[in-house]
Amino acid sequence: MPRGRPRGSGLAIDKPRGRMTAYAFFVQTCRSEHKKLHPDENVQFAEFSRQCSERWKTMSETEKKKFHDMAGKDKVRYDAEMRNYTPVQNTGRRGRRGRGNKAPKDPNKPKRALSAFFYYANDERANVRAANPDFSVGEVAKELGRQWGELTDTGKLKFEKQAEEDRARYDRDMTIYRSGGATKKIKASNGHPVDATHEDDDDEDEDEESVNGGGAEDDDEDEDEDEDED
Repeated sequence: MPRGRPRGSGLAIDKPRGRMTAYAFFVQTCRSEHKKLHPDENVQFAEFSRQCSERWKTMSETEKKKFHDMAGKDKVRYDAEMRNYTPVQNTGRRGRRGRGNKAPKDPNKPKRALSAFFYYANDERANVRAANPDFSVGEVAKELGRQWGELTDTGKLKFEKQAEEDRARYDRDMTIYRSGGATKKIKASNGHPVDATHEDDDDEDEDEESVNGGGAEDDDEDEDEDEDED
């Protein structure tokens, strides 16, 4: 049964849960084993994550195979759910915000550049979920923010480089978009033509806020959002 509200309720329908990596399944298994051995112990995520990482590095490909198989099956599940998911279902929430005659989002407009934290969250979200299966979306986002704050400058370097490259891509694509779309018109909700190049980035702002503050699963959970969000 699809998650979220029924069609026609006017509320957003959730995007399918993001697929998990082999390592995320491994962390989830370690978490379950630890909980069985120490049911009353609170897991310190940073130390637990470090131990899982070290253990994973010493495992043979044969030992890792079952986790890769689990990831393969989850990818099949995710792909099947995504085929039955249409993004237009998620317009309910935004449609209630009273934007009046604002032009609809131009599908040809380049996707906004992601921040370094966004890239980090997309990398680590599945691991945080696997280690903390009872966490809500907000708690996952909070944990990701805490980890990011404790990360050293060296640890952040990879993600900052990805963000810089994506920013360069965005600037380049926007230059092309603006030069080729100066006379492009799309219709607003009142039927009048609107210059697509004047559309602002509100929707992209919302997408980034949902991950930084509430966790696009993106994973998304996509995901993404992305984790997404994977």
